[in-house]
Amino acid sequence: MSDHKVFCAKLKQELPGLSEPPFDTDLGKKVYEQISQKAWDQWMEYCKMLLNEYRLNPARKQDQEVIVKQMEQFFFGEGAAPPAQYVPPTH
Repeated sequence: MSDHKVFCAKLKQELPGLSEPPFDTDLGKKVYEQISQKAWDQWMEYCKMLLNEYRLNPARKQDQEVIVKQMEQFFFGEGAAPPAQYVPPTH
């Protein structure tokens, strides 16, 4: 388990951070320094929904740009809104 602690920009509390930057960019560094593992796990679930609802392909450059923009909003903006037609699954 990582000893890396951050004051999470998303959850507004000090929590364990990621064990390493999620990718090799300025945004990856910012996420590592300001986002907790808990918030990252929430993002991963949200990202799955985005991929499915918008039928995004992470291998396509234009879809990667949509994902990055959504990630920035999710963590550092006003929060990302689900697609208008999205209906959460009932368990």
